[in-house]
Amino acid sequence: MNKLRIIALSVFAVTLYACGGGEASTQDAPKEASEPVVETEVVSDSIELVIEGNDQMQFSKEELKVTEGQVVTLTLKHTGKMPKESMGHNWVLLTTGTDLAVFGTSAVSAPDNNYIPKDMEDKVIANTKVIGGGEEVSITFEAPKAGYYKYLCSFPGHWGVMQGSFVVSPK
Repeated sequence: MNKLRIIALSVFAVTLYACGGGEASTQDAPKEASEPVVETEVVSDSIELVIEGNDQMQFSKEELKVTEGQVVTLTLKHTGKMPKESMGHNWVLLTTGTDLAVFGTSAVSAPDNNYIPKDMEDKVIANTKVIGGGEEVSITFEAPKAGYYKYLCSFPGHWGVMQGSFVVSPK
């Protein structure tokens, strides 16, 4: 019985030492990583955004964020009750450097083109049609290169208060 006890204790001691229970020299100890762990964010190839406009001429969001190259599906919902003839809303994403006041003022003369001035179409990255209360519309487009862009509602008189930032992060 003593022999069995000695063998059992020996096995236990070896196991304990192998699992770190024994004394080991500091030269044999593994070195800890000195570099910080970098977390990476996985970015989807596509993103769905929803923004609302109401009868008080307000967008529900002042900022939208995407990553360059993402396929963006944007849905504009008009949560008000007024018809598009009197309180229509659209969503227009403009190129960097476009003067919002010039664009918004020119838009008044383009009701037949969803308030997108023909001579300024090159300043538009993406836009929805004009919708009225209770309606919604979706568009799909590719996010432009990284940077800061502006969006607005170009319905007459709305651009001054219905605008926001479209932030595009690099890949």
